[in-house]
Amino acid sequence: GDDGRSVKVGSLICFEDTVPSLSRKSVKAGAGMLAFQAIAGSARAETDMNSVPFAATAPTHVSKVGIKARDADQLAKYYSEVVGLRELSRKGQTIILGAGEMPLLEIEQAAAIRADDPHSAGLYHTAFLLPRRVDLARWARRAIDQRTPIVGASDHIVSEAIYLTDPEGNGIEIYADRPHENWQWNGSSVEMGTAALDVGNLLGELKPDTAEWNGAPDGAMVGHLHLRVGNAGDAEAWWHRELGMQTVAGFGGSAVFLSTGGYHHHVAANSWQSKGAGKRDNDRSGLAWAEFVSSDARDEREIVDPWGNVMRIVPAKA
Repeated sequence: GDDGRSVKVGSLICFEDTVPSLSRKSVKAGAGMLAFQAIAGSARAETDMNSVPFAATAPTHVSKVGIKARDADQLAKYYSEVVGLRELSRKGQTIILGAGEMPLLEIEQAAAIRADDPHSAGLYHTAFLLPRRVDLARWARRAIDQRTPIVGASDHIVSEAIYLTDPEGNGIEIYADRPHENWQWNGSSVEMGTAALDVGNLLGELKPDTAEWNGAPDGAMVGHLHLRVGNAGDAEAWWHRELGMQTVAGFGGSAVFLSTGGYHHHVAANSWQSKGAGKRDNDRSGLAWAEFVSSDARDEREIVDPWGNVMRIVPAKA
């Protein structure tokens, strides 16, 4: 996740109603099928943020992500049934999913490719930002009821997040931001951390008349993109130079978090599993490209980071 502590693929947690909540750190310590509880006893609601995520107000932000898949139909089913995206259209071998009418994810069928190598450069996770905390609570309640396998759940101070892995090993974060007015800054650095997610408190958002989860709501977006790279410092310099991203946090030289417009991060890059990695193989599943909307862009362009991760830059709509 965003805490610098990788959870090996295969470590699964199921939301359950009988076991104390766990941080991602404790998940790593206890591999296997674990249980994750929602202690709802003293839950309290927190103030909802506005329905338009603050992340989308920044001059440059993520708009959608493209994934190469060995089985696009299987992946599309997962992102629909588990994440809550809905299929918007199909274009050749590509399935386009989104929230409302907004496309967020394109899955391209590429059956001849090899499986992603988690130690190479590529996608660490795609982070889907829900507009309100109650939306995350709805998702969590359904995940508990469906016994959805997850790989972690964290309170990052600026946000609350639940982590998954799709059937082809691509990481997913589903999160909701706390009100940006309450974030703590020390100069250009934002205070972020990792603690156990208080699921009971989160579920306190749900009242008897609260509607159940019915898919990702209007206003859901790709809040940030988290990449695997060979060197976090080189990635930091590249994002500064190519897109004018500002560094807002770092993690011991092995991870960097960057943004525009005072967001906690639109991009993260880490070398936790991929230190020293060179350019990624084009014949593997995983990240195909990520698209960023930029108010500074005049024309569409494509840039490639030192590890072969493709970024598409498109002008913001007037």
